[in-house]
Amino acid sequence: MNSIAVLIPCYNEAKTIQKVIKDYRAVLPEASIYVYDNNSTDGTAQLAAEAGAVVRHEYRQGKGNVIRSMFREVEADCYLMTDGDDTYPAENAAEMVKLILEKKADIVNGDRLSSTYFEENKRPFHNVGNVMVRDLINRIFSTKVRDIMTGYRAFSRSFVKNFPVLSRGFEIETEMTIYAVEHNFIIREIPVAYRDRPSGSVSKLNTCSDGCRVLRTIFRLFREYKPFAFFGSLALAFLLFAVLCMIPVMHEFFATGMVPRFPTLIVGVSLGVCALLSFFSGLILEVSVKQRIQMTELLMNLYSEVKEDEVEK
Repeated sequence: MNSIAVLIPCYNEAKTIQKVIKDYRAVLPEASIYVYDNNSTDGTAQLAAEAGAVVRHEYRQGKGNVIRSMFREVEADCYLMTDGDDTYPAENAAEMVKLILEKKADIVNGDRLSSTYFEENKRPFHNVGNVMVRDLINRIFSTKVRDIMTGYRAFSRSFVKNFPVLSRGFEIETEMTIYAVEHNFIIREIPVAYRDRPSGSVSKLNTCSDGCRVLRTIFRLFREYKPFAFFGSLALAFLLFAVLCMIPVMHEFFATGMVPRFPTLIVGVSLGVCALLSFFSGLILEVSVKQRIQMTELLMNLYSEVKEDEVEK
């Protein structure tokens, strides 16, 4: 029988955590529910334990740190992750889990942005930020994911055990999506009816600081996964400025046979050298990235074979 784990990262969600556990137990009675408490001070962990969840603690602050511990410690065939703030309805959980267990997807996103998110969410900058991040990632990585930042997802065991968690905070959602896209995992999306937090429940997401972290993560992953496009863009910019510097120098040289703008010549040549260095750096790193992805695929195949042998035994 396939095992299912419901993962709930929590930080000060005493107002809603028991309802969330009750709702997911009702739709997934066969699942084990894990609540990972991230230094809550309002009794969240105690309330979760009273509701029957398996409570564990992550003392490094940040959602990325919590997910790292979840993925390392919990063993299951399907993982369903949701938030403890009661913003994601449990009604879609069974459908999301079914897609994973039937091997029709490696990740199933609960898509808020195609449903009620913009009507329910009361923080307009979050709306703008979600759309901006989605459009930016879809353009850079040539994909069509509708909700990048959703906290409601189902995962296959293969994805969970092979995904290297590097982020510490809320930017983890962006990192997961880009990793899945670049490693050719199957992503499915189901529209879910998002509802705003109940009165008295406070969002832990800081629009400015967490938004900047997300943008830095996109920048970093663009450089790491598509180095030729990244450094090629830099090379093109350096080349453009080099040409602009060299045009007046060459014009005067052909007209008079002299180079009176010697500093401009030095700057132009330096920018040209930078353009060449950026171009070849991107070319070399692109090969390295392809080799890294190939190695990841080989390790995943090896992991699948070991898992199958364990099942047969």
